[in-house]
Amino acid sequence: MTETAEETSPDILVTAEMGSTEGVLTIGALCFRCALGRSGLVHDKREGDGGTPLGRFPLRELRYRQDRLPAPETRLPLFPIAPSDGWCDAPEDEAYNRPVRLPYPASAEKMWRSDALYDLVTVLGHNDDPVVPGAGSAIFFHLAKEEDGRLKPTEGCVALRLDDMLQVLALCGPETAMEIRAL
Repeated sequence: MTETAEETSPDILVTAEMGSTEGVLTIGALCFRCALGRSGLVHDKREGDGGTPLGRFPLRELRYRQDRLPAPETRLPLFPIAPSDGWCDAPEDEAYNRPVRLPYPASAEKMWRSDALYDLVTVLGHNDDPVVPGAGSAIFFHLAKEEDGRLKPTEGCVALRLDDMLQVLALCGPETAMEIRAL
């Protein structure tokens, strides 16, 4: 079976200067300012370094808070977030960089947050095939925190404002990848 135009998606390109906590996200003809990690772009991602990794990463799935938002338009695999959802960030644990159920005996990030950052959160295929302990976990494409009109840095993810994210997700499918490049 051949793919039609409706079944293919453009890739996402994120570009920024090294050291910058803001970049530009482009998909097709759309272009948006995006937030990056507090340490900017990094060549060699390490757990806890606050850097957004350079590279090309598939979009694995979209998770969302169905109690706050309707299911967004997208062709990505879609999963509602539950209060017990977590993401293991303990490099020594066998579930490192994998989803877990909370409470979990090792360190794990809560996916069900009181703020809106993970109301829409796309899992990027960073350090997951295979998982390398300490090479970074929970690298997501999620909603941005904004203060006085400026996007706040993330802990190593790429983040957009809600309206921008909804436009991007509508163009994404299982074949979409995000390429993160330095200018």
